[in-house]
Amino acid sequence: MVSKTKKPNFLIIVADDLGFTDTSPFGGEIHTPNLQRLANSGVRLTDFHTASACSPTRSMLLSGTDNHIAGLGQMAEFSSRHPEKFAGKKGYEGYLNDKVVSLAEILGENGDYFTFISGKWHLGLLPEYWPIKRGFEKSFTLLPGAGNHYKRVIIDENTGKEIPFLPNIYAEDDRLVDVVKELPEDFYSTNYFTDKGIEFINSEQRKDRPFLGLLTYTAPHWPYQAPPDIIAKYKGKYNGGPEELRRQRLKAAEKAGIIPSGIVPHPIKTIRKLWSELTDHEREIESRIMETYAAMVEILDTNIGRVIEDLEKSGELDNTFVLFMSDNGAEGMLMEALPLTNQRFNTFIEKYYDNTLDNIGKGDSFVFYGDQWAQAATSPHSMYKMWSTEDHKQQGKILEGFSTVMDILPTVLDLADIKHPGTTWKGREVTTPRGKSWKSYLAGESPQIHDEDTVTGWELFGQQAIRQGEYKAIYIPAPFGPEKWQLFNIRKDPGETDDLALVEPKVLSTLVNHWAVYAAETGLIELGSDFFEKEKLEGEDNELVYRTIIDKT
Repeated sequence: MVSKTKKPNFLIIVADDLGFTDTSPFGGEIHTPNLQRLANSGVRLTDFHTASACSPTRSMLLSGTDNHIAGLGQMAEFSSRHPEKFAGKKGYEGYLNDKVVSLAEILGENGDYFTFISGKWHLGLLPEYWPIKRGFEKSFTLLPGAGNHYKRVIIDENTGKEIPFLPNIYAEDDRLVDVVKELPEDFYSTNYFTDKGIEFINSEQRKDRPFLGLLTYTAPHWPYQAPPDIIAKYKGKYNGGPEELRRQRLKAAEKAGIIPSGIVPHPIKTIRKLWSELTDHEREIESRIMETYAAMVEILDTNIGRVIEDLEKSGELDNTFVLFMSDNGAEGMLMEALPLTNQRFNTFIEKYYDNTLDNIGKGDSFVFYGDQWAQAATSPHSMYKMWSTEDHKQQGKILEGFSTVMDILPTVLDLADIKHPGTTWKGREVTTPRGKSWKSYLAGESPQIHDEDTVTGWELFGQQAIRQGEYKAIYIPAPFGPEKWQLFNIRKDPGETDDLALVEPKVLSTLVNHWAVYAAETGLIELGSDFFEKEKLEGEDNELVYRTIIDKT
């Protein structure tokens, strides 16, 4: 309950690549009592949408507008490999650009709010793009998109220098962190980010000011690493394979009211072996990987509990708006199909990590789960991270109204009673938010956040989507999709199993026209199959082959 007389605190917690049904409030079997507590005393949003990958979502969260405007039209790792397509293009800078003013900049102006971030940044590697330059008074961040969860520096035996694979690039405020000298030997990312967050909340620098705090964890992003005693708690839990897990999750989510009864889930599609085709040893490996993943999610929940307990002890919890979300859907390792220097990636793992069964989860292991586990986590929705299908749909009372990550900035400003600066900020032109405040909706004063005429678009890696009301059109270029516009009634068919393109041609035509407007407004660069044909794809005869598992769920 936020005070009406005292400025509220804001705590925004972002998990990395968490699945829709991973946590107990959404039907998951993973032990997450602290998230369950938050859900029981708050609300769960079942039609909340992010971008389909991490850095674009983070740009939308902090700016309140589209990622193609905020500087992450594509992930920097992707656009930097294709300078002929993206170099010098507005909206594709690869960092949070100066066309937007960040939430931290607005709240921190004149020292009104104490602002901090602890965790993953992924919005610019150079010092001029660090959090300290975008309104955060205190920060401790992993600058790139991923890193080892334990303290581990890989040194090249020939040069004596650190191998530039998952480099440990941490920044605290305005300086780089010396990982070897400064990070403790028992460093574990989730624990340490929490330590720093609690330290910032209780710092002298904050004084008596309300705070805006971001805890942007790197869990449960690969590499999957966790203490063996937590992994052991899940031993045998996933021996039934991803199809069985999916059935269990769907049943639990329906019972919890997260999904309506009778929904047809999207069938699992895979470029890997089916569970039935694996050897006993391969199944052991896959089960251990999933056990490690579950352990990472439990540790995440435990650390969220630490922060909640600290706020409770200080008497500030009741005046703190707490938001928990994932930056996108579950990671199904689309890089197995995309040209993400896959051969180099696998070579480094084979050379510098030990992925034998007994070593999985340790600091010198590097594992990730595949597309079938990911679809167990995102079901009944279609596919997983990096797809413009419903995989990027994320997280008491259950509210079903459509919302997006762009709504967070307007919501926080509304609750803080602070105005967005409009079109100018400190002498530069900035973009106004596309999102809308949740305040009246959460208070039960409004039946919806966005009316039925609102149009919202998404695009990453050439995959396009446009939504208005209950209809959503998607365009997925070959080889990943049919390379034509498809139409779905997303409320009746969240699994996107029934293409209505031929049944409702006028609706599709309207949405395609909206797409053209959206593309023009955001300046996005469209990518067709010809772009991806230039890339070498992994699979039989260099072709991407998806097999569909017929699931009778």
